[in-house]
Amino acid sequence: MVVQYHPDTDMLYIKLADGVSTESEKVAPGMVLDFDEGNRVIGIEIEDASTLIDLSRLEVVALPIANLILSERIPAKV
Repeated sequence: MVVQYHPDTDMLYIKLADGVSTESEKVAPGMVLDFDEGNRVIGIEIEDASTLIDLSRLEVVALPIANLILSERIPAKV
């Protein structure tokens, strides 16, 4: 799973699985699910993320993480 924030568009994307999105569905205001050809959800797009989510904090609880990779830290707006 990969979580990416794009500050220029204020969009948060959660990539759940590798694959090519063949269909997208808006499931709530500002929330889009991406599906692969097998109709599996492979990604979640959250528009206007900074107005909906506290992006300054990430908590991971009880996940069996084998590799934790942190890259390109963008300082939080305080």
